[in-house]
Amino acid sequence: MLSQLKPVLVCLLLGLVCCVVSPCSAETVSAEPNREDCEAAVGQARAVAATLPANDLSRYFAERDLHQAIVEAGNGEFDECMEFAARAADELRERRHELPPGETLKILKPDE
Repeated sequence: MLSQLKPVLVCLLLGLVCCVVSPCSAETVSAEPNREDCEAAVGQARAVAATLPANDLSRYFAERDLHQAIVEAGNGEFDECMEFAARAADELRERRHELPPGETLKILKPDE
């Protein structure tokens, strides 16, 4: 009797392994980001940036990356848009740029 069950058990185990290795769904996931993915990533990072003070240095750099992400999306470069949005999110999460107490950031205008 056990010898008759072995093929069934092997098929069940192989099926389970197949589902673990590759999900058992008929949906195909797009590997390429699109405009909606980009806008969602930028929106999430902007929401986090808005929680920081306006003069926060990490917020400043993150906003520059978000601006570039929007530019890339406008050019149809959604991969680059996602990269810039991810850079902004990392900046906001890790807070890499902070000024010592008493120092301020002076942003020069193009004509200065």
